[in-house]
Amino acid sequence: MDKYSVKKLSKLAGVSVRTLHLYDKMGLLKPSVRTEARYRLYGEKELLRLQQILFYRELDFPLKDICAILDDPAFDLVQALEGHRKALLAKKERINTLVGTIDKTLVTIKNNTMLQVEDLYEGIPRDKMEAYRTEAMAKWGKDTILNAEDTLRGFSKDEMDALKTELNEISGKLTALMSGDPKSPEVQQHIARRYQIILRLSGGKIEMGKLEYFRKLGELYVADNRYATVNGMPSKELALFLKEATDYYVKTQE
Repeated sequence: MDKYSVKKLSKLAGVSVRTLHLYDKMGLLKPSVRTEARYRLYGEKELLRLQQILFYRELDFPLKDICAILDDPAFDLVQALEGHRKALLAKKERINTLVGTIDKTLVTIKNNTMLQVEDLYEGIPRDKMEAYRTEAMAKWGKDTILNAEDTLRGFSKDEMDALKTELNEISGKLTALMSGDPKSPEVQQHIARRYQIILRLSGGKIEMGKLEYFRKLGELYVADNRYATVNGMPSKELALFLKEATDYYVKTQE
């Protein structure tokens, strides 16, 4: 196997030449060869040892402890690598959680997002809001609603207004088409847009499955006339049209 100079090993491992000199001085990583000109050269054994050192450093072990571990006659490389993998995966999970928390905080600071549950139901009286939440959790699953609310908190008010405007626009176009065929390409195009927006608003984390959730929303129009209105008045015709259009869309996507 080729020998590596300090400079080459430094570049390969991503550590400074000064660090390698320090490791040599304290007996943590000795070169395999010193040339007549006193140049340090490292071989395969030293590369594997340096890998162990870097893994232990990543896990915040002090250098003296690392030296004692690697010099222990009972040291097992395979066992050590398996331990590193397990520890690093746990660290990765903790870091991912912290990064997620930071991202949410940054979104909140930069976009003036809606932090309170009440903000998600703006315009609805508090007593009705609580009733709607309880009803929705019973119908769609508590985790589905909580995940959706958590997702909505990540939107800025401008983004929410834009999504509401787009949904209202789609609803208007579907209302104008309700005397036609719910399976027509034009209707299905609007239903597909509606599906994508609803998935975005829900965060995509739906207990019963995304298409099944969307299909049940279609049933909801017929079961509850609050959700299918024309000029502010419940419309059975629109409710049936939306259900048929939604059912057909789900069928074509399964």
